[in-house]
Amino acid sequence: MAELWNHEDFVGQLRAVGMSRYHDKHPFHRHMNSGQLSPDQVRGWVANRFHYQSSIPLKDAAILSNCPDRSVRRIWLHRITDHDGTVEGGGGIENWLRLADACGMDRQDLAEGRLLLPGVRFAVDAYVQFCRTKPWPIAVASSLTELFAPDLMRERIAAFEKYYAWVDASGLEYFKSRLTQAKADSDQGLALTLAHCDTPQLQREAVQALNFKCDLLWAMLDAMLLAYGGGVDAPAVPAGA
Repeated sequence: MAELWNHEDFVGQLRAVGMSRYHDKHPFHRHMNSGQLSPDQVRGWVANRFHYQSSIPLKDAAILSNCPDRSVRRIWLHRITDHDGTVEGGGGIENWLRLADACGMDRQDLAEGRLLLPGVRFAVDAYVQFCRTKPWPIAVASSLTELFAPDLMRERIAAFEKYYAWVDASGLEYFKSRLTQAKADSDQGLALTLAHCDTPQLQREAVQALNFKCDLLWAMLDAMLLAYGGGVDAPAVPAGA
């Protein structure tokens, strides 16, 4: 019979997932962070990642809709307004659109999904569906890629400032805001996971959920690598080819 992990071992299992499977290790990310992407490849990443960014409030709303615990809902609720904002022109989604502006892109292309790759759409929509259909503690556990996000954001900011000076610095605000937001969010998510994944089965499902989240982030980059190539000199594959 499986045994319940203590909190230290449980956290170790979760962190091991990120150490081996987080998308900072994907070739497309490595090329981006070492300055090897062309402007069009960066724009392709911005456009496709927008579908993920704009879906975050949907997955968080799904988690809330499945959670009967009012105290947990209070903790989780701010994630929706963090991304949607509380007034026009605020929030993380708006900051991502400002990144698109800084890259010389048309916001309407992003809003209408004109540049969205099928593989990215499928991966992101699968994440929202996962959070709609899984028990809320397991859906919360899938968010724990945030444990690894601050280090990635620091590396990304440095890369954009060093290699992609053509991107106006005003477009980097989303990344900068996530340095602190992701740490606070991951602390909350981890505390909830430790408290509510309190059986061996739930603990293992939580680890599997984090694996799933890493897989879908990786799949998004696979689609982009196929469509846009992996570096400045790589031939681009037309979307839908």
